[in-house]
Amino acid sequence: MTKRDADNSDTHYLLVVEDDKGLQSQLRWAFENHEVILAGDRSEAIAALRRYEPGVVLLDLGLPPDPGGVTEGLATLKEILTLAPETKVIIVTGDNDRANAVKAVSGGAYDFHQKPADPELLALLVNRAQHVYELEMENNRLQQADENMPLRGIIASSPEMLKVCRTVEKIAPSDITTLLLGASGTGKERFARALHDLSPRAKNKLVAINCAAIPENLLESELFGYEKGAFTGASQQTPGKIEYANGGTLFLDEIGDLPLDLQAKLLRFIQERVVERIGGRKEIPVDVRIVCATHQDLEGQIQEGRFREDLYYRVSEMTIQIPALRDRSGDALVLAKAFLGRFAAELAPTVKGFDDGAIAAIEQYSWPGNVRELESRVKRGVIMAEGSQVTAEDMELDVGVGDEAISTMPLNLRRVRESAEKQAILRALGYTNDNISEAANLLGVTRPTLYSMLDKYGLREPGDRSGIK
Repeated sequence: MTKRDADNSDTHYLLVVEDDKGLQSQLRWAFENHEVILAGDRSEAIAALRRYEPGVVLLDLGLPPDPGGVTEGLATLKEILTLAPETKVIIVTGDNDRANAVKAVSGGAYDFHQKPADPELLALLVNRAQHVYELEMENNRLQQADENMPLRGIIASSPEMLKVCRTVEKIAPSDITTLLLGASGTGKERFARALHDLSPRAKNKLVAINCAAIPENLLESELFGYEKGAFTGASQQTPGKIEYANGGTLFLDEIGDLPLDLQAKLLRFIQERVVERIGGRKEIPVDVRIVCATHQDLEGQIQEGRFREDLYYRVSEMTIQIPALRDRSGDALVLAKAFLGRFAAELAPTVKGFDDGAIAAIEQYSWPGNVRELESRVKRGVIMAEGSQVTAEDMELDVGVGDEAISTMPLNLRRVRESAEKQAILRALGYTNDNISEAANLLGVTRPTLYSMLDKYGLREPGDRSGIK
């Protein structure tokens, strides 16, 4: 474990590589926001770099055994940037050595400062370099997190969601009509986007229309378009959303709210793949992949006569049930950390994470509003946080009042034990960002034992937890 891992994550290390003891002493106390680490030569500098992983290095080019030249300093710069290319190196050089300072900058140094050292100016340079370093590291972390997710735009690590992601990957290359079912806020539109992006139609449009958001008297013209003069105000020929989606994907969100008379017209389009604009008689062929979504119980609506059974079977050639957030083991914390990283970068760079109370609250709350509610509460928490950590109070989370049980406990003792073990593993991995050694320490088991348990519960299969290390 590195010093950075062991210490508070808020600590900013500054490595000063300088062989002049007097200047070392002067610089040690010049930086209020940093813990200063001193090194007198290249070997000490590299050892400190490996141990502390500083974001910023102040480097004197004149180092022993060549204190009068720049050879050793430039070699040190090269080695630092080879080992830690993200580190910001500020060159400190003599009055008459500007040419070598410029050479160092062209070799990858962040900036340079000429002696005699001005502590205030140096502090300004160091703080600016630290800020740039942290922004770049946060950007890299978010990019890596996105790359480690099972699908682009989908943040998930639970077995329940990974099963959904594998299904999406399998059916995306086909044109099978797909129905996405799930409560509001579970991410149905994200999965529709993933189906489109992984399909051969990805280079063409994904056209989305919310059937519940458009007034009934306008919905038909939005979907099918109209000819000039078809009704009052129809001053020009206007194609509908279905035509705009030609060659791509048509996403019909909240299809359970589609009026009955339009259900018949949509059924004909799905069967024949032609549309007729309002006021027109010409059949227009359209080549689209159809993805639908709803939070409604369509089978119940069929029994009540509010949804056509024949349309249901057409739109549900493949049905994917997206689980509620409370049913996704460990996903709430994974999502919360991702949202915090994004909102902190945008709104409050000093916010670094959640305190223990917030983590417990995130895991215990039932999230009736699903991912959408979680995102809103984390954003609020980042804005309201007074320190470097978001609290449960910042997010207005009170899990003791009105909360539902996250899951129903099975009666079989073996199943209870296995469920508890699985939940404990997922929690430990969430706390440690999938670091196996740290998770094993939290659980009080060895690394081999934890690996065996991951295999036992299917948490280490290809694509299941790609972030595990």
